[in-house]
Amino acid sequence: MAATDVAICSNALLMLGAQPINDLTENNDRARLASNLYPAVRDALLRSFPWNCCIQRVVLAPDATAPAFDWTYQFQLPGDFVKALAVGELGAEHEFRIEGRKLLSNDNPCLLRYVFRNTNPATWDDGLVNVLTLQMAAAMAYGITQSAALQDALQKTAMNAMRAAKAVDGQDDTPETFGDLRLLRSRFARSDILSQ
Repeated sequence: MAATDVAICSNALLMLGAQPINDLTENNDRARLASNLYPAVRDALLRSFPWNCCIQRVVLAPDATAPAFDWTYQFQLPGDFVKALAVGELGAEHEFRIEGRKLLSNDNPCLLRYVFRNTNPATWDDGLVNVLTLQMAAAMAYGITQSAALQDALQKTAMNAMRAAKAVDGQDDTPETFGDLRLLRSRFARSDILSQ
């Protein structure tokens, strides 16, 4: 079954021993609590890590007006922008700064790789769905159960699930290597000479 906003919030409520909801607009305290907390908890989670299912690339055109000083161009950020990851092509990234809803750079066009506000949980990794469910349970715990101890326990569980989800998500990329660094080559060459 594909994940939805309602399913995530309902599962979080079930973890708290509360009745699930069928819609975030229901006229009850559980739905109001979930609908108030969900967007902020979701966006904070998306911003916390470059989840592979929430990354987009876009080429931005500069605004007609340039920044007052320090930078040559300014670009309007996409409406679904959450966090910048890089500007420029891989291996040839450019310096940039985010100010308000503008990206400042000395390069045109602007090749932006960023985390976007992916509001469709059906396209998310299962680990991300699980983490958001646990974080929603922690966020709603005191409001539903009046138990600070349960809230703390759920926050710890969510942090552990986050570590595991990040590790799995990171395995979808090319493994990191030390590269061809002269320092490493000389160090290993020196150790080979000493062992002879």
